[in-house]
Amino acid sequence: EVQLVESGGGLVQAGGSLRLSCAASGFTFDDYAIGWFRQAPGKEREGVVCFNSGDGSTYYADSVKGRFAISSDNARNTVYLQMNSLKPEDTARYYCQALDICSVSRWQVVNDDWGQGTQVTVSS
Repeated sequence: EVQLVESGGGLVQAGGSLRLSCAASGFTFDDYAIGWFRQAPGKEREGVVCFNSGDGSTYYADSVKGRFAISSDNARNTVYLQMNSLKPEDTARYYCQALDICSVSRWQVVNDDWGQGTQVTVSS
């Protein structure tokens, strides 16, 4: 069973940094790609970044390019999202997901279980 648990959110001032963690179980990063998503109150959920472990291909949303970076620790089956130069508009609940498809034009989640996520709040 695919399970993911997010952690590391918090309250930070604009310009600050946070590192989110996503602990995966029931699969490895060779089986599926990994994506980070976020949803702000009253807004649609949006993809932040997805990553294919096999070939290292990574796709970032334009809004976070150059500020966010995804990395993985395969031994721990954990993915991280380093978020720098945070802005108030980054405020959202962040989720990680296993993906069947992570490409420049299409991201497809393995299942629709979105879990608890982790809240990131950036104050101005």
